[in-house]
Amino acid sequence: MASRLTDFTTLTFDCYGTLIDWESGIWDAMQPLIAASGRDDITRIPALAAFARFESRQQAETPAMLYPELLARVHRQLARHYGLETTDERDAAFGGSLPHWPAFPDTADALRALKRRYRLVILSNVNRAGFAASNRKLGVEFDAIYTAEDIGSYKPDPRNFEHLLARLSKDRGIGKGEILHTAQSLFHDHVPARAAGLANAWIDRQGLAAGGSWGATAEVPVRPDFDFLFPSMGAMAGAVSAGAI
Repeated sequence: MASRLTDFTTLTFDCYGTLIDWESGIWDAMQPLIAASGRDDITRIPALAAFARFESRQQAETPAMLYPELLARVHRQLARHYGLETTDERDAAFGGSLPHWPAFPDTADALRALKRRYRLVILSNVNRAGFAASNRKLGVEFDAIYTAEDIGSYKPDPRNFEHLLARLSKDRGIGKGEILHTAQSLFHDHVPARAAGLANAWIDRQGLAAGGSWGATAEVPVRPDFDFLFPSMGAMAGAVSAGAI
């Protein structure tokens, strides 16, 4: 694999957790359920861990389900997990919350800087409409966008990376060696990206390398290898601008 950031022509991105602060969005969207219960013992870190378990299981069980419906089901499971009363309306509101999830403060500037050097591609575990809403916050036009809705499965299913590589090769003539997969989630992205033979940059937003919390992403028993490690997209863009290895 290439040894320098400047050896690549194309950056493929996970979006949620890497570019969009989905953990804050998820936690904010849980507040109506928690507030209605009057409970004060439900806190962010264990709630996000529960979300990670339910979301990954639901994605594996219903790979063709659109993400808003999948989120609604996860919300019902969260309510059941905590012994809370929910409603169809509250579940649907959680399912439709993705357009309100914020971008990380450094994302738009970093993407604009990276766009000057690379082609930028999205491989996301959401539906097309959901990503379109988030895309308005990201500040750039992506060269290609592939969603779970397009593919019919959710990462870490290897089909998602097979689809990415096949489409980039056929449609744009981009070979595997030109691609650097850039993502936060070890579970959704880095394990299957390495299995697909891709170089990878870990955007460690959660500080896992220093012992941080897994948050809203499922844990992996063995940490996959990575070619580059950055704490944020801003740090990666700065390293590219400096010509760093």
